Amino acid sequence: MGLLVKGEWVDQWYDTSATGGSFVRTEAQFRNWITPDGAPGPSGEGGFAAQPGRYHLYVSMACPWAHRTLIFRALKGLEEMISVSVVHPYMGDHGWTFKPGPGVVADPLVNAKYMYEVYRHAQSDYSGRVTVPLLWDKQQGKIVNNESSEIIRMFNSAFDGVGAKAGNYAPAELMPEIDAVNARVYGTVNNGVYKAGFATEQSVYEREVTALFASLDELEQRLGKQRYLAGNRVTEADWRLFTTLIRFDAVYYGHFKCNLRRLVDYPNLWAYTRELYQWPGVAGTLNMQHVKEHYYTSHATINPNGIVPLGPVLMLDEPHGRERLPAVQPTA
Repeated sequence: MGLLVKGEWVDQWYDTSATGGSFVRTEAQFRNWITPDGAPGPSGEGGFAAQPGRYHLYVSMACPWAHRTLIFRALKGLEEMISVSVVHPYMGDHGWTFKPGPGVVADPLVNAKYMYEVYRHAQSDYSGRVTVPLLWDKQQGKIVNNESSEIIRMFNSAFDGVGAKAGNYAPAELMPEIDAVNARVYGTVNNGVYKAGFATEQSVYEREVTALFASLDELEQRLGKQRYLAGNRVTEADWRLFTTLIRFDAVYYGHFKCNLRRLVDYPNLWAYTRELYQWPGVAGTLNMQHVKEHYYTSHATINPNGIVPLGPVLMLDEPHGRERLPAVQPTA
């Protein structure tokens, strides 16, 4: 994975030697918001009104951060309003590419061969990581946002007045709880698997994997008492956790050495993951072949031979039994 430096591509991995063996994720730089009337959002500039057909989403089916945005696009029925391009699962010297392959959807806007060309088209002197997801404004020919947590909040409500499906996954009364859960889950689980997997010092790895499983243990207990993370109503916190859990046994357990326990060893977490996978529209957002192919072939320092394992076999369609706990619908 590389980056652009003043518009020039550089094949350069994260410098863990400068951080004591720790993986430190860089922050997204494009932070504008789509709003119902185009007014400025919490950050960035205004001018991005919620209009069907105006926006395009660039994703990787392998990436858990991009997966969040695809889930919200499906939950809110935005498939016909927001078009999508899908990069190739292999990320090599040129980063994400649109090399033809099963499940790849070419870029119809910039006609890019490489994802960094999309960033460079928007800002010729851009310096920074070239990441997905990325939300593009076709009307202005510019990037709206490349921070997944903000994109899902836009999708959650911005298009409600122009035909989006009902359902509010970030209700105001639950936001303090949602934000608290998100912060804990992001630091130790969503990003925690990466901090363990990309660690280059033994002590760093042990610290991060211990923190990861401490959080999984806590989440297991929490989900034994209530249906979802914020109570009896599914929220964005659940979908943010889900995209890590659904990849756990197939990738993070082995490839990232997060192997104190498997997800299937946690009865509540595993049933919860199956319930969310079986939610209408969600299964179609997952491409497990892309997930495994990306991780096992793109990280040569971790898996130099690039062998992609056949397993595990995940019985995601089995009954989850979560009906024993009360739930309410995420109505508007």
